[in-house]
Amino acid sequence: MQEVCEFLKQCGTYYLATTEGDQPRVRPFGTAEIFEGKLYIQTGKVKNVYRQMKENPKIEISGMAGGKWIRLAATAVEDDRAQARQHMLDAYPSLKKMYSADDGNTVVFYLENATATICSFTEEPKVIQF
Repeated sequence: MQEVCEFLKQCGTYYLATTEGDQPRVRPFGTAEIFEGKLYIQTGKVKNVYRQMKENPKIEISGMAGGKWIRLAATAVEDDRAQARQHMLDAYPSLKKMYSADDGNTVVFYLENATATICSFTEEPKVIQF
């Protein structure tokens, strides 16, 4: 899990896919943090991506860094604890311009039943499950 988190951080921007009905939706994301042994991401409750993850929590993430790419399939589970939201904001201080742990909008999800595959054109794929 730590290797996956570090890879996502190296990407800077990665892409998160959800579904809306039968339509895939993909958008850039940039948060990844381990808290209490789980990999977390962050968004806002006012965004369509929040509603989409609540309706269908199965997501995929893809990103590139250093000539490699990652595909991560997981189930997103909302963690409504203030300390989880605050941990993410502390890890990404720039988010504090738009979010606060108690604003009613900030939301964090941890990823479970995750399978990450890190690939390149020169190495065998590496599969990590958590």
